Amino acid sequence: MKSCIYALTKPSHGICKRVCVFSYYFVNIYSSRAVQTLDFSQQDASFEFYYAELRHSLQGNATSGCIRKALETLNFMRNVPGKPTVNNYNALIRCNLKSEYVMLEDLVEVYVGMKRFGLYPNASTFNTLLNGMISHRKTRDAFFIAQEMCARGFVHSFTMFSKLLKKTLESRYLAYALSVFKSMLRFNYFPSEPTFNLLNVSLSKAGIMHEAYYVFSVALEKGYFRGAHSYNPILWALCKSGQSYTALELFYSFKKKGCGHNVCSYTALVYGFSRERLWKEAFRCLREMQTVSYKPNVRTYTAVVKFLCVDGRIQEALSLLDKMEKEACDPDLITYSYNIVLHELSHQSRVAEIYELVSVIDQKGLYPDPFTHSALVGGLLRAGKIGMSMKLLLDIISKRCTMDTVMYNSCFNIICHENKSSDSLSLMMNMIETGFKPNNVTYKTSLKGLCKENIEEALELFDCVK
Repeated sequence: MKSCIYALTKPSHGICKRVCVFSYYFVNIYSSRAVQTLDFSQQDASFEFYYAELRHSLQGNATSGCIRKALETLNFMRNVPGKPTVNNYNALIRCNLKSEYVMLEDLVEVYVGMKRFGLYPNASTFNTLLNGMISHRKTRDAFFIAQEMCARGFVHSFTMFSKLLKKTLESRYLAYALSVFKSMLRFNYFPSEPTFNLLNVSLSKAGIMHEAYYVFSVALEKGYFRGAHSYNPILWALCKSGQSYTALELFYSFKKKGCGHNVCSYTALVYGFSRERLWKEAFRCLREMQTVSYKPNVRTYTAVVKFLCVDGRIQEALSLLDKMEKEACDPDLITYSYNIVLHELSHQSRVAEIYELVSVIDQKGLYPDPFTHSALVGGLLRAGKIGMSMKLLLDIISKRCTMDTVMYNSCFNIICHENKSSDSLSLMMNMIETGFKPNNVTYKTSLKGLCKENIEEALELFDCVK
């Protein structure tokens, strides 16, 4: 018996502590109240009458959250032959879980105590407790109760396994989730596709690649979930962790086993090889996408363009953009890709190339968006071209181009650099009139500049902020 209690309580010190408190309390009841036994032989009513009264009292106390009184009632039931039974304990647990005064810690004490004094839980005990723990988000306790239920030879239903697996994943107890998954396999259960994908994604994101591959391999062996969306998380996790060649091997391995693939599968490989500067492999994947009629999407091109720029291969990035135009890609996609190049040029403070690219964008008839403007202004600021960035911003405002809060904050930053913080107040009024609300960055930037130049205006603005 000790081994059973130890198996349940070892992982949770809180439960161990409750066992000790419960054991002391329970023994105390049985010793100190033994003299208070009811002399049923002197009563006119039958055992059944008293037992019915005690059972009613038990359920009432459990429903109102008075677990200690309910336990005292169980103690009085010992005077009725063959009572209390496991069903009485189950009723206590069930009534408390259905009430608005749920006492989960006390219910664990009840569970451990009934085992200690010779009443062994049945399937109803486990199912009631397990449902209660899951519904009240006590995932760890639910997991250990489920373990003991299996150890005693009881079989969970598929629904119960599914609930427990979802809760362990939601709580990010991946070790428990894997254990539940393997238990399901032993009973020839298999998770639903959404739950299986959640398990796969969770393991992949956590970098537990060996287990993620094991989970997917089991699905393949059993003929489940051969779609690309089931193994794409593994490919992406590998490609993001510098293991693109391993991802490529898995890609072709899954393909041979009859698994489907899609644009997202190829994009993961393109991203990974581009990130690792393995350009030969990256462009080979791009070419293969076209041969199998999978048109690269915005994420595919973004990966290549971005990492080409980071690698200093701006001209190749621009050539790729020309190729995109020839393939009649969506103009918004092309504009987005140009913005990536602009953003990288601005980070490198390459002002001449920024203006050259802006000229190219204009010639192609592409319409700059707020991101384009932000990249331009940011690049000029980083290059120390305060006057040029101010002129550009004023030109953007005068043409009534689309502006966002980030752009306005860039303006405030420039004005403060030029020691013209008083102008930031009028700009802020313009900002509010166009429907944008100043944020913390707006106020902090303006206050910082005003404090250097005009403390009275700074205090006025501070009062407005408050």
